[in-house]
Amino acid sequence: MSHTDIYACVSPYWDRTLFPLRQTVNSFMSLRLIALLALFVAVVWQPNNAAAHKIFPATATVSFDDEGAYRIEVKTNIEALIVGIGAAHEDTDQSPRADRYKALRALDAEALKARFMAFSGRWLSGIAVRFDGKRVQPRVEALILPPTGDTGLARISVIRLGGTIPEGATTFAWHYDKAFGSSILRLKHAATDEMTTAWLKDGKSSDPIPLAGMIPKTVFETATDYIVLGFTHILPFGLDHILFVLGLYLLSTRMRPLLVQVTAFTVAHTATLALGLYGVVTISPSIVEPLIAISIVYVAVENILTPKLTLWRPFVVFGFGLLHGLGFAGVLQEIGLPRDDFLTGLIAFNVGVEFGQLSTIAIAWLVTGLWFRDRPWYRARIVYPGSAAIAVIGTYWTVERVFFT
Repeated sequence: MSHTDIYACVSPYWDRTLFPLRQTVNSFMSLRLIALLALFVAVVWQPNNAAAHKIFPATATVSFDDEGAYRIEVKTNIEALIVGIGAAHEDTDQSPRADRYKALRALDAEALKARFMAFSGRWLSGIAVRFDGKRVQPRVEALILPPTGDTGLARISVIRLGGTIPEGATTFAWHYDKAFGSSILRLKHAATDEMTTAWLKDGKSSDPIPLAGMIPKTVFETATDYIVLGFTHILPFGLDHILFVLGLYLLSTRMRPLLVQVTAFTVAHTATLALGLYGVVTISPSIVEPLIAISIVYVAVENILTPKLTLWRPFVVFGFGLLHGLGFAGVLQEIGLPRDDFLTGLIAFNVGVEFGQLSTIAIAWLVTGLWFRDRPWYRARIVYPGSAAIAVIGTYWTVERVFFT
């Protein structure tokens, strides 16, 4: 059977099934908005909306005192460290060692402390602290473990390391073993009260950092770092943002609807990214993350229900863009922005995000639009199944983030 014959069979079915549904949905715009509000309220009132299983990078905050000592405070998921769940998995449940992780998560603080101290030699061997290129061995000075609490939630513990700065040392460098995941380095300079930050992925070592004062990066270097960070937050790491952008792309083969949506989305997430970083707007990730999943479902379902840009869709996309911007702000808040180049870093990160979004659209267009957008079966074979798949994934994330995290 030819492609034309298949489409001739499928098209009447879609028309008979979806046209009345489209008409009904388009007559009840207010019901859509009420449904979204109801979902928002449901999310807000869930008591356990934390990121339960997601693996976050370790945060290492380094400081120096006037007596020649250094302190490193590492915030991390100790249970994941012990069982060996690292960068290979985005979520602890994805690991074949998930059962061992859950058993450790159920331990009380004292029992977990004993397990970590037995493991600490292996962990310390994967950390390299260097002064002037020479490695020194930090010691574990304290271990702060939250109580067991809700075992469905990740427990973020604090490991305090310390040691003595070699006499005459002028630079500091940090390395975190790839097996333990990525790390965010935050270094406080004693003399200038400046903060140096770096997101170190896949076992990358930091550059040597001066102890006496920070050698400022040029505007170009700072901008380049944060453009790359913004881009990689979309491609390849931001699957939820990728699916949302693909949902915008799939609505129509015409350029104008895509530009209208992307513009609305960009303006919105730019605004809340800035407001979130300046502390003007703060919403818990436990609320933002489920709503981002809901936004994915919404645009995907609407792609199936209507073949064109409706009057309200740009406004809805704008509203969802505000949520995505808060998600972006959460990433930068974890990493930190250089105080002297705050605006440069903020703008550059946003530019990187835009490059990531445009690259996503370009790839989708090269795979589908360039070859097939004028074909009569484009919606039946590409838009409908593609949007349905996106909606299913978004629905799964919504349920997971609302009820199981």
